[in-house]
Order: sequence, then structure tokens, then C-alpha cells
Amino acid sequence: MIAKLKGLVDSYGEDWLIMDVGGVGYLVNASSRTLGQLPAVGQGHGLHIETVVREDAITLFGFGDVIERDMFRLLTSVQGVWAKVALAILSVLEPGELQNAIAAQDKVSVSRANGVGPKLAARIVNELKDKVTGLALQPKGAQIPAAGAGGENTVSTSNSEIEDAVSALVNLGYRPTDAHGAAVRAANELGDSANVASIVPLALKELSSV
Repeated sequence: MIAKLKGLVDSYGEDWLIMDVGGVGYLVNASSRTLGQLPAVGQGHGLHIETVVREDAITLFGFGDVIERDMFRLLTSVQGVWAKVALAILSVLEPGELQNAIAAQDKVSVSRANGVGPKLAARIVNELKDKVTGLALQPKGAQIPAAGAGGENTVSTSNSEIEDAVSALVNLGYRPTDAHGAAVRAANELGDSANVASIVPLALKELSSV
């Protein structure tokens, strides 16, 4: 199984690239986020690889970092989310945004991806909520454990405090995903003193400055 490739960027398209490794060209499928991070053609680059083996094909999916790769694994653990659909989702939402969308049960944001209808979006946020609730409380850039792995919150604030703060922000007109991200960052900044009354004003300050 191929887990990583390092070589020269040979060429790329809308959702793929060819990586030249020692004269051998590997066709790799990738999200627009990963493709947007590529250097110029002919330059060296490395990708984390997820190899998907089926009876009729062996397909490589490439990621610029392990966070996106592990989020890809989480998505494809949901029934009906094929690899190409997972890439479409990651092309619309960065891993941190997707974590917050799932934790906030924001089906609308997830359904923005091509091939994701309302029913599938609902299944994704419902099945993955327990797997990303703790992850969404980690500081930006923290590595996401693979599907089924546990994650520890960075603050002692309970999920109910976060959810109540998000609810208050949504009632003020903010999108669930934006509200959740701001509430989580506010809770991390406040630490042990975080509660709904202190989270909401700090989150509002961030949201109003965007």
C-alpha cells in the first residue's frame, strides 16, 4: 500500500495531479485545497496518500497534510460517502470548517458539495458528530485522530456550554458553522473560566470583526 509520495509535480487538472517519482508517473486524485497548495510544475513536493483498492482498480488519493487525510477517512466511513464525494466535501470545506459544521449539525454547509444531497448531508453530520465533538475543541492545526480514535478537549468547558453559546449566536443570525467555530475558539481562550455568559460576547467580537 502506498502511504506517501515525494517527487516532482508533472501536471495537474481540476481534481487530479501526476506526481513523477523517479521517472514513474503516479495519478493522484486530490481536493481543490490540496491542488491549491501545489508548487509550480517541475518543482518537488510530497503528499500523504490514501490507497483505495477495489476489484477493478487501485486509486490513489493525495493530501497536503495528515489532517485532511484523516478527515477523508472519517468521511468515507459513512455509508454512501464514496472517495470522490469525500474529496468534493473537502474541496468546499477545509478540515476545521468541516469539523465545526458536523459538530454544529450544519447540514446546509455540508450539502454545498457536489453529489451531497440533504439526506446524505444529514447522515454525515449525525454519524460523525460524536467523533468530531472533542476534535472541534482542539486548537487550530491539531492532528485529527483516525476514525474511532478518541480526542481530548483543550479546555474543561462542557459541550453543553458550547452548544448553548452556539444556539445563542445562531439566534442572533449567524451561520451554525461560523457560530460553532467562534464559540470553540472563545472557550479555548477563556480556559477554565469559560461559560455561556463569557463565551458569547467574545465570540461575537470575533464574528463582528470578520
